[in-house]
Amino acid sequence: MAEAATERTASEPTAQATGLRGIYFGWWLVGAAFVAQLISVGAQNYVFGAFQRPMTDELGWARWEFVLARFIGMALFAFTGLVIGSYVDRNGGRRLMRIGALILGVALFSQSFVQELWQWWLLNGVILTSGAAMTGNLVVNVTIAKWFVESRGRASGVAAMGVSFAGISITPLAALLIDTVGWRDAWRWLALGAVLVLLPVSSLMRRRPEDHGLHPDGKTPEEVAAGGGARAAADFATSMTRAEALRARSFYLIVVAFGLGGLSIGMILINAIPYMEDAGYSSTTAALMITVVSIPAMLTKPVWGYFIDRIDAKQMSVVGFVVTAISLVMIVFTVRAGADLLVYTSFFLLGVGWGGFIPLQEVVWAGFFGRRYLGAVRSAGMPFALFLSASAPLLTALYFDRVGNYDGAFLAVAFLALVAVVLISMAHKPSRPDTEPEAAAAGG
Repeated sequence: MAEAATERTASEPTAQATGLRGIYFGWWLVGAAFVAQLISVGAQNYVFGAFQRPMTDELGWARWEFVLARFIGMALFAFTGLVIGSYVDRNGGRRLMRIGALILGVALFSQSFVQELWQWWLLNGVILTSGAAMTGNLVVNVTIAKWFVESRGRASGVAAMGVSFAGISITPLAALLIDTVGWRDAWRWLALGAVLVLLPVSSLMRRRPEDHGLHPDGKTPEEVAAGGGARAAADFATSMTRAEALRARSFYLIVVAFGLGGLSIGMILINAIPYMEDAGYSSTTAALMITVVSIPAMLTKPVWGYFIDRIDAKQMSVVGFVVTAISLVMIVFTVRAGADLLVYTSFFLLGVGWGGFIPLQEVVWAGFFGRRYLGAVRSAGMPFALFLSASAPLLTALYFDRVGNYDGAFLAVAFLALVAVVLISMAHKPSRPDTEPEAAAAGG
Protein backbone atom coordinates (compact mmCIF):
# COMPACT_ATOMS: atom_id res chain seq x y z
CA MET A 1 0.00 0.00 0.00
CA ALA A 2 3.05 2.25 -0.09
CA GLU A 3 2.19 4.08 -3.26
CA ALA A 4 -1.44 4.50 -2.25
CA ALA A 5 -0.27 6.15 0.94
CA THR A 6 2.18 8.48 -0.77
CA GLU A 7 -0.49 9.58 -3.22
CA ARG A 8 -2.42 11.37 -0.45
CA THR A 9 -0.94 14.86 -0.73
CA ALA A 10 -2.44 18.32 -0.83
CA SER A 11 -2.25 18.35 -4.60
CA GLU A 12 -4.17 15.12 -5.00
CA PRO A 13 -7.95 14.67 -5.48
CA THR A 14 -9.96 14.66 -2.26
CA ALA A 15 -13.60 14.57 -1.30
CA GLN A 16 -13.64 18.37 -1.60
CA ALA A 17 -11.80 18.57 -4.93
CA THR A 18 -12.90 16.08 -7.55
CA GLY A 19 -10.11 16.93 -9.98
CA LEU A 20 -8.72 19.66 -12.16
CA ARG A 21 -11.32 22.35 -12.92
CA GLY A 22 -14.02 20.40 -11.08
CA ILE A 23 -13.92 17.42 -13.46
CA TYR A 24 -14.14 14.02 -11.81
CA PHE A 25 -10.56 12.78 -11.61
CA GLY A 26 -11.51 9.48 -13.20
CA TRP A 27 -11.92 11.27 -16.53
CA TRP A 28 -8.37 12.59 -16.30
CA LEU A 29 -7.31 8.97 -15.82
CA VAL A 30 -9.25 8.08 -18.97
CA GLY A 31 -7.22 10.69 -20.85
CA ALA A 32 -3.99 9.33 -19.41
CA ALA A 33 -5.05 5.81 -20.40
CA PHE A 34 -5.76 6.99 -23.96
CA VAL A 35 -2.21 8.32 -24.32
CA ALA A 36 -0.54 5.41 -22.51
CA GLN A 37 -2.22 2.84 -24.76
CA LEU A 38 -1.44 4.91 -27.83
CA ILE A 39 2.27 4.71 -27.07
CA SER A 40 2.59 1.24 -25.53
CA VAL A 41 0.43 -0.64 -28.05
CA GLY A 42 1.76 1.46 -30.90
CA ALA A 43 5.35 0.60 -29.98
CA GLN A 44 4.55 -3.12 -29.72
CA ASN A 45 2.20 -3.76 -32.61
CA TYR A 46 1.28 -0.82 -34.81
CA VAL A 47 4.83 -0.04 -35.94
CA PHE A 48 5.75 -3.69 -36.37
CA GLY A 49 4.42 -4.20 -39.87
CA ALA A 50 6.12 -1.06 -41.17
CA PHE A 51 9.53 -2.34 -40.07
CA GLN A 52 9.03 -5.94 -41.24
CA ARG A 53 10.12 -5.74 -44.87
CA PRO A 54 12.98 -3.21 -44.55
CA MET A 55 14.53 -5.10 -41.63
CA THR A 56 14.11 -8.60 -43.07
CA ASP A 57 15.37 -7.48 -46.49
CA GLU A 58 18.49 -5.85 -45.07
CA LEU A 59 19.28 -8.44 -42.41
CA GLY A 60 18.30 -11.51 -44.42
CA TRP A 61 15.74 -12.91 -41.98
CA ALA A 62 12.67 -14.97 -42.79
CA ARG A 63 9.36 -13.34 -41.92
CA TRP A 64 8.54 -15.92 -39.27
CA GLU A 65 11.90 -15.20 -37.61
CA PHE A 66 11.06 -11.51 -37.45
CA VAL A 67 7.54 -12.14 -36.13
CA LEU A 68 8.81 -14.60 -33.52
CA ALA A 69 9.83 -11.58 -31.43
CA ARG A 70 6.16 -10.77 -30.87
CA PHE A 71 5.43 -14.38 -29.89
CA ILE A 72 8.23 -14.20 -27.32
CA GLY A 73 6.87 -10.89 -26.09
CA MET A 74 3.32 -12.12 -25.68
CA ALA A 75 4.51 -15.25 -23.88
CA LEU A 76 6.54 -13.09 -21.51
CA PHE A 77 3.64 -10.70 -20.87
CA ALA A 78 1.34 -13.63 -20.16
CA PHE A 79 3.30 -14.41 -17.01
CA THR A 80 4.61 -10.98 -15.99
CA GLY A 81 0.97 -9.87 -16.13
CA LEU A 82 0.29 -12.05 -13.07
CA VAL A 83 2.63 -9.83 -11.08
CA ILE A 84 1.57 -6.55 -12.70
CA GLY A 85 -2.15 -7.11 -12.13
CA SER A 86 -1.73 -7.85 -8.43
CA TYR A 87 0.65 -4.91 -8.01
CA VAL A 88 -1.88 -2.49 -9.53
CA ASP A 89 -4.58 -3.83 -7.19
CA ARG A 90 -2.38 -3.10 -4.17
CA ASN A 91 -0.39 -0.02 -5.13
CA GLY A 92 -1.72 1.63 -8.28
CA GLY A 93 0.17 2.10 -11.51
CA ARG A 94 2.10 5.37 -11.21
CA ARG A 95 5.53 4.09 -10.19
CA LEU A 96 5.16 1.06 -12.44
CA MET A 97 4.41 3.25 -15.44
CA ARG A 98 7.40 5.51 -14.82
CA ILE A 99 9.80 2.59 -14.76
CA GLY A 100 8.12 1.03 -17.77
CA ALA A 101 8.44 4.25 -19.80
CA LEU A 102 12.21 4.24 -19.34
CA ILE A 103 12.51 0.53 -20.17
CA LEU A 104 10.38 0.99 -23.29
CA GLY A 105 12.48 3.94 -24.45
CA VAL A 106 15.74 2.06 -23.97
CA ALA A 107 14.41 -0.95 -25.90
CA LEU A 108 13.16 1.14 -28.83
CA PHE A 109 16.44 3.04 -29.08
CA SER A 110 18.57 -0.12 -28.81
CA GLN A 111 16.66 -1.78 -31.67
CA SER A 112 18.36 0.67 -34.02
CA PHE A 113 21.65 -1.20 -33.47
CA VAL A 114 20.32 -4.71 -34.16
CA GLN A 115 22.49 -6.96 -36.34
CA GLU A 116 21.65 -10.48 -35.18
CA LEU A 117 18.35 -12.29 -34.64
CA TRP A 118 19.03 -12.99 -30.98
CA GLN A 119 19.44 -9.26 -30.40
CA TRP A 120 16.07 -8.59 -32.02
CA TRP A 121 14.34 -11.31 -30.03
CA LEU A 122 15.85 -10.02 -26.78
CA LEU A 123 15.16 -6.31 -27.38
CA ASN A 124 11.74 -6.52 -29.00
CA GLY A 125 10.48 -9.75 -27.49
CA VAL A 126 11.68 -9.31 -23.91
CA ILE A 127 12.78 -5.78 -23.02
CA LEU A 128 10.32 -3.75 -25.12
CA THR A 129 7.44 -5.99 -24.07
CA SER A 130 8.34 -5.58 -20.40
CA GLY A 131 8.29 -1.80 -20.70
CA ALA A 132 5.05 -1.79 -22.67
CA ALA A 133 3.39 -4.14 -20.18
CA MET A 134 4.20 -1.73 -17.35
CA THR A 135 2.67 1.23 -19.19
CA GLY A 136 -0.20 -0.22 -21.21
CA ASN A 137 -3.49 -2.07 -21.30
CA LEU A 138 -3.54 -4.07 -18.10
CA VAL A 139 -2.35 -1.22 -15.89
CA VAL A 140 -4.67 1.47 -17.22
CA ASN A 141 -7.77 -0.63 -17.89
CA VAL A 142 -7.76 -2.22 -14.44
CA THR A 143 -7.40 1.28 -12.99
CA ILE A 144 -10.33 2.63 -15.02
CA ALA A 145 -12.53 -0.29 -13.95
CA LYS A 146 -11.92 0.71 -10.33
CA TRP A 147 -12.87 4.34 -10.96
CA PHE A 148 -16.02 3.63 -13.00
CA VAL A 149 -18.92 1.22 -12.58
CA GLU A 150 -22.09 2.72 -14.08
CA SER A 151 -20.10 4.44 -16.85
CA ARG A 152 -17.51 1.69 -17.22
CA GLY A 153 -18.34 0.95 -20.86
CA ARG A 154 -18.12 4.58 -21.93
CA ALA A 155 -14.92 5.22 -19.95
CA SER A 156 -13.24 2.07 -21.28
CA GLY A 157 -14.35 2.91 -24.80
CA VAL A 158 -12.90 6.42 -24.73
CA ALA A 159 -9.62 5.22 -23.19
CA ALA A 160 -9.32 2.42 -25.74
CA MET A 161 -9.53 4.95 -28.57
CA GLY A 162 -5.83 5.47 -27.92
CA VAL A 163 -5.10 1.94 -29.15
CA SER A 164 -6.75 2.60 -32.49
CA PHE A 165 -5.33 6.11 -32.78
CA ALA A 166 -1.92 4.45 -32.84
CA GLY A 167 -2.84 3.01 -36.23
CA ILE A 168 -3.90 6.42 -37.48
CA SER A 169 -0.88 8.29 -36.18
CA ILE A 170 2.03 6.02 -35.26
CA THR A 171 1.87 3.57 -38.18
CA PRO A 172 2.08 6.27 -40.89
CA LEU A 173 4.64 8.15 -38.78
CA ALA A 174 6.82 5.05 -38.61
CA ALA A 175 6.46 4.48 -42.38
CA LEU A 176 7.37 8.14 -43.04
CA LEU A 177 10.39 7.98 -40.77
CA ILE A 178 11.60 4.77 -42.41
CA ASP A 179 11.27 6.31 -45.88
CA THR A 180 12.94 9.55 -44.75
CA VAL A 181 15.76 8.57 -42.38
CA GLY A 182 15.89 4.77 -42.63
CA TRP A 183 14.67 2.13 -40.22
CA ARG A 184 17.52 2.50 -37.73
CA ASP A 185 17.03 6.22 -37.12
CA ALA A 186 13.27 5.67 -37.13
CA TRP A 187 13.59 3.49 -34.02
CA ARG A 188 15.61 6.26 -32.31
CA TRP A 189 13.02 8.96 -32.97
CA LEU A 190 10.22 6.70 -31.76
CA ALA A 191 12.17 5.99 -28.56
CA LEU A 192 12.58 9.69 -27.80
CA GLY A 193 8.90 10.38 -28.41
CA ALA A 194 7.75 7.49 -26.21
CA VAL A 195 9.73 8.64 -23.17
CA LEU A 196 8.79 12.31 -23.54
CA VAL A 197 5.09 11.43 -23.66
CA LEU A 198 4.82 8.61 -21.11
CA LEU A 199 6.73 10.14 -18.20
CA PRO A 200 4.34 13.11 -17.73
CA VAL A 201 1.30 10.87 -18.28
CA SER A 202 2.40 8.49 -15.55
CA SER A 203 2.04 11.25 -12.93
CA LEU A 204 -1.76 11.12 -13.33
CA MET A 205 -2.17 7.48 -12.36
CA ARG A 206 -4.07 6.70 -9.13
CA ARG A 207 -5.13 3.38 -7.62
CA ARG A 208 -8.84 3.82 -6.80
CA PRO A 209 -11.19 6.69 -5.87
CA GLU A 210 -11.72 5.54 -2.28
CA ASP A 211 -8.04 6.24 -1.54
CA HIS A 212 -8.78 9.94 -2.08
CA GLY A 213 -12.21 10.25 -0.48
CA LEU A 214 -13.97 9.96 -3.84
CA HIS A 215 -16.59 7.56 -5.16
CA PRO A 216 -16.78 5.63 -8.46
CA ASP A 217 -18.36 7.47 -11.39
CA GLY A 218 -17.86 10.81 -9.63
CA LYS A 219 -20.79 10.35 -7.27
CA THR A 220 -21.01 12.98 -4.54
CA PRO A 221 -21.35 11.97 -0.88
CA GLU A 222 -24.95 13.16 -1.03
CA GLU A 223 -25.72 10.97 -4.04
CA VAL A 224 -24.11 7.97 -2.35
CA ALA A 225 -26.06 8.62 0.86
CA ALA A 226 -29.25 8.69 -1.20
CA GLY A 227 -28.47 5.28 -2.69
CA GLY A 228 -26.82 6.47 -5.88
CA GLY A 229 -23.73 4.38 -5.28
CA ALA A 230 -25.53 1.09 -4.68
CA ARG A 231 -24.36 -0.48 -7.91
CA ALA A 232 -20.73 0.40 -7.20
CA ALA A 233 -21.04 -0.89 -3.62
CA ALA A 234 -22.50 -4.18 -4.82
CA ASP A 235 -19.79 -4.48 -7.46
CA PHE A 236 -17.13 -4.11 -4.76
CA ALA A 237 -18.86 -6.35 -2.21
CA THR A 238 -19.36 -9.26 -4.61
CA SER A 239 -15.89 -9.08 -6.14
CA MET A 240 -14.21 -12.45 -6.51
CA THR A 241 -10.61 -13.18 -5.65
CA ARG A 242 -8.31 -14.81 -8.15
CA ALA A 243 -8.72 -18.20 -6.46
CA GLU A 244 -12.52 -17.92 -6.50
CA ALA A 245 -12.57 -16.83 -10.15
CA LEU A 246 -10.40 -19.76 -11.16
CA ARG A 247 -13.05 -22.12 -9.81
CA ALA A 248 -15.75 -20.57 -12.00
CA ARG A 249 -16.54 -22.17 -15.37
CA SER A 250 -17.31 -18.77 -16.88
CA PHE A 251 -13.73 -17.62 -16.23
CA TYR A 252 -12.43 -20.10 -18.79
CA LEU A 253 -15.21 -19.47 -21.27
CA ILE A 254 -14.44 -15.74 -21.23
CA VAL A 255 -10.70 -16.29 -21.54
CA VAL A 256 -11.04 -18.54 -24.58
CA ALA A 257 -13.83 -16.49 -26.19
CA PHE A 258 -11.91 -13.22 -26.13
CA GLY A 259 -8.69 -15.04 -26.96
CA LEU A 260 -10.22 -16.44 -30.15
CA GLY A 261 -12.27 -13.34 -30.92
CA GLY A 262 -9.19 -11.11 -30.78
CA LEU A 263 -6.88 -13.25 -32.93
CA SER A 264 -7.40 -11.00 -35.94
CA ILE A 265 -5.92 -7.93 -34.22
CA GLY A 266 -2.33 -9.09 -33.93
CA MET A 267 -2.55 -11.03 -37.17
CA ILE A 268 -3.69 -8.02 -39.20
CA LEU A 269 -1.45 -5.44 -37.52
CA ILE A 270 1.66 -7.51 -38.15
CA ASN A 271 0.81 -9.14 -41.49
CA ALA A 272 -1.58 -6.78 -43.30
CA ILE A 273 1.15 -4.62 -44.83
CA PRO A 274 3.16 -7.50 -46.35
CA TYR A 275 -0.16 -9.19 -47.28
CA MET A 276 -1.25 -6.18 -49.31
CA GLU A 277 2.22 -5.67 -50.82
CA ASP A 278 2.30 -9.31 -51.94
CA ALA A 279 -1.08 -8.76 -53.62
CA GLY A 280 0.46 -6.01 -55.74
CA TYR A 281 -0.44 -2.94 -53.72
CA SER A 282 2.16 -0.24 -53.02
CA SER A 283 3.76 0.05 -49.59
CA THR A 284 1.90 3.34 -49.09
CA THR A 285 -1.47 1.75 -49.85
CA ALA A 286 -0.60 -1.26 -47.71
CA ALA A 287 0.23 0.98 -44.74
CA LEU A 288 -2.97 2.92 -45.41
CA MET A 289 -4.99 -0.22 -44.64
CA ILE A 290 -3.84 0.02 -41.03
CA THR A 291 -5.21 3.55 -40.97
CA VAL A 292 -8.45 2.45 -42.64
CA VAL A 293 -9.03 -0.23 -40.01
CA SER A 294 -7.93 2.04 -37.17
CA ILE A 295 -10.24 5.00 -37.86
CA PRO A 296 -13.53 3.12 -37.31
CA ALA A 297 -11.92 1.11 -34.51
CA MET A 298 -11.21 4.40 -32.75
CA LEU A 299 -14.37 6.33 -33.57
CA THR A 300 -16.77 3.50 -32.74
CA LYS A 301 -15.29 2.74 -29.31
CA PRO A 302 -17.36 5.39 -27.49
CA VAL A 303 -20.40 4.18 -29.45
CA TRP A 304 -19.76 0.63 -28.35
CA GLY A 305 -19.25 1.93 -24.81
CA TYR A 306 -22.58 3.78 -24.87
CA PHE A 307 -24.49 0.64 -25.81
CA ILE A 308 -22.48 -1.59 -23.49
CA ASP A 309 -23.65 0.52 -20.54
CA ARG A 310 -27.25 -0.04 -21.65
CA ILE A 311 -27.30 -3.52 -23.23
CA ASP A 312 -25.88 -6.76 -21.87
CA ALA A 313 -22.15 -6.76 -22.71
CA LYS A 314 -22.26 -10.48 -23.45
CA GLN A 315 -24.80 -9.95 -26.21
CA MET A 316 -22.78 -7.07 -27.61
CA SER A 317 -19.71 -9.33 -27.66
CA VAL A 318 -21.57 -11.71 -29.99
CA VAL A 319 -22.18 -8.82 -32.40
CA GLY A 320 -18.52 -7.82 -32.31
CA PHE A 321 -17.25 -11.33 -33.02
CA VAL A 322 -19.67 -11.83 -35.93
CA VAL A 323 -18.69 -8.51 -37.54
CA THR A 324 -15.02 -9.47 -37.23
CA ALA A 325 -15.59 -12.87 -38.87
CA ILE A 326 -17.56 -11.43 -41.80
CA SER A 327 -15.02 -8.69 -42.48
CA LEU A 328 -12.06 -11.12 -42.54
CA VAL A 329 -13.80 -13.25 -45.16
CA MET A 330 -14.54 -10.12 -47.18
CA ILE A 331 -10.88 -9.03 -47.01
CA VAL A 332 -9.65 -12.32 -48.45
CA PHE A 333 -12.02 -12.36 -51.41
CA THR A 334 -11.93 -8.64 -52.22
CA VAL A 335 -8.11 -8.47 -52.14
CA ARG A 336 -7.95 -11.58 -54.29
CA ALA A 337 -10.35 -9.97 -56.78
CA GLY A 338 -8.52 -6.64 -56.73
CA ALA A 339 -11.78 -4.83 -55.93
CA ASP A 340 -10.23 -1.75 -54.35
CA LEU A 341 -13.39 -0.09 -53.06
CA LEU A 342 -14.55 -3.32 -51.44
CA VAL A 343 -11.07 -3.85 -49.96
CA TYR A 344 -11.34 -0.49 -48.22
CA THR A 345 -14.88 -1.35 -47.11
CA SER A 346 -13.76 -4.70 -45.70
CA PHE A 347 -10.95 -3.18 -43.63
CA PHE A 348 -13.32 -0.44 -42.45
CA LEU A 349 -15.86 -3.05 -41.30
CA LEU A 350 -13.11 -4.96 -39.50
CA GLY A 351 -12.30 -1.75 -37.64
CA VAL A 352 -15.94 -1.48 -36.54
CA GLY A 353 -15.68 -4.99 -35.07
CA TRP A 354 -12.40 -4.16 -33.36
CA GLY A 355 -13.93 -1.01 -31.88
CA GLY A 356 -15.90 -3.02 -29.37
CA PHE A 357 -13.21 -5.50 -28.39
CA ILE A 358 -11.46 -3.66 -25.55
CA PRO A 359 -14.50 -2.01 -23.91
CA LEU A 360 -16.46 -5.25 -24.21
CA GLN A 361 -13.68 -7.25 -22.63
CA GLU A 362 -13.18 -4.79 -19.78
CA VAL A 363 -16.89 -4.60 -18.96
CA VAL A 364 -17.44 -8.36 -19.19
CA TRP A 365 -14.50 -9.12 -16.88
CA ALA A 366 -15.43 -6.43 -14.34
CA GLY A 367 -19.13 -7.26 -14.56
CA PHE A 368 -18.58 -10.95 -13.95
CA PHE A 369 -15.91 -10.74 -11.22
CA GLY A 370 -16.07 -7.22 -9.70
CA ARG A 371 -13.46 -4.49 -9.40
CA ARG A 372 -11.78 -5.12 -6.07
CA TYR A 373 -9.40 -7.87 -7.24
CA LEU A 374 -9.76 -7.25 -10.95
CA GLY A 375 -6.05 -6.93 -11.68
CA ALA A 376 -5.32 -10.33 -10.18
CA VAL A 377 -8.31 -11.95 -11.88
CA ARG A 378 -7.59 -10.46 -15.31
CA SER A 379 -3.93 -11.39 -15.19
CA ALA A 380 -4.77 -15.00 -14.31
CA GLY A 381 -6.39 -15.42 -17.71
CA MET A 382 -3.55 -13.84 -19.61
CA PRO A 383 -1.27 -16.84 -20.19
CA PHE A 384 -3.82 -18.60 -22.39
CA ALA A 385 -5.31 -15.51 -24.03
CA LEU A 386 -1.92 -14.03 -24.88
CA PHE A 387 -0.60 -17.37 -26.07
CA LEU A 388 -3.43 -17.38 -28.59
CA SER A 389 -2.81 -13.77 -29.56
CA ALA A 390 0.89 -14.39 -29.98
CA SER A 391 0.35 -17.58 -31.98
CA ALA A 392 -1.81 -15.99 -34.66
CA PRO A 393 0.83 -13.68 -36.24
CA LEU A 394 3.53 -16.32 -35.97
CA LEU A 395 1.42 -19.14 -37.42
CA THR A 396 0.24 -16.78 -40.17
CA ALA A 397 3.85 -16.00 -41.09
CA LEU A 398 4.74 -19.71 -41.01
CA TYR A 399 1.70 -20.45 -43.17
CA PHE A 400 2.89 -17.87 -45.69
CA ASP A 401 6.45 -19.25 -45.76
CA ARG A 402 5.00 -22.72 -46.49
CA VAL A 403 2.05 -21.94 -48.79
CA GLY A 404 3.00 -18.60 -50.31
CA ASN A 405 -0.13 -16.63 -49.34
CA TYR A 406 -2.14 -15.61 -46.29
CA ASP A 407 -5.66 -16.55 -47.39
CA GLY A 408 -6.09 -19.81 -45.48
CA ALA A 409 -4.80 -18.28 -42.26
CA PHE A 410 -7.18 -15.31 -42.52
CA LEU A 411 -10.18 -17.60 -43.14
CA ALA A 412 -9.22 -19.86 -40.21
CA VAL A 413 -9.19 -16.86 -37.87
CA ALA A 414 -12.61 -15.83 -39.17
CA PHE A 415 -13.96 -19.29 -38.29
CA LEU A 416 -12.45 -19.08 -34.78
CA ALA A 417 -14.23 -15.74 -34.23
CA LEU A 418 -17.50 -17.63 -34.77
CA VAL A 419 -16.39 -20.25 -32.23
CA ALA A 420 -15.94 -17.32 -29.81
CA VAL A 421 -19.62 -16.47 -30.33
CA VAL A 422 -20.63 -19.88 -29.01
CA LEU A 423 -18.29 -19.72 -26.02
CA ILE A 424 -19.27 -16.24 -24.81
CA SER A 425 -22.94 -17.19 -25.15
CA MET A 426 -22.37 -20.06 -22.70
CA ALA A 427 -20.79 -17.81 -20.02
CA HIS A 428 -22.93 -16.74 -17.03
CA LYS A 429 -22.06 -14.41 -14.15
CA PRO A 430 -20.86 -16.52 -11.20
CA SER A 431 -22.11 -15.81 -7.69
CA ARG A 432 -20.52 -15.90 -4.27
CA PRO A 433 -23.05 -17.37 -1.81
CA ASP A 434 -21.18 -15.91 1.17
CA THR A 435 -21.55 -12.33 -0.16
CA GLU A 436 -25.11 -12.43 -1.48
CA PRO A 437 -26.64 -11.01 1.72
CA GLU A 438 -24.02 -8.23 1.70
CA ALA A 439 -24.81 -7.43 -1.92
CA ALA A 440 -28.52 -7.35 -1.16
CA ALA A 441 -27.96 -4.95 1.71
CA ALA A 442 -25.97 -2.72 -0.65
CA GLY A 443 -28.81 -2.73 -3.12
CA GLY A 444 -27.22 -5.33 -5.43
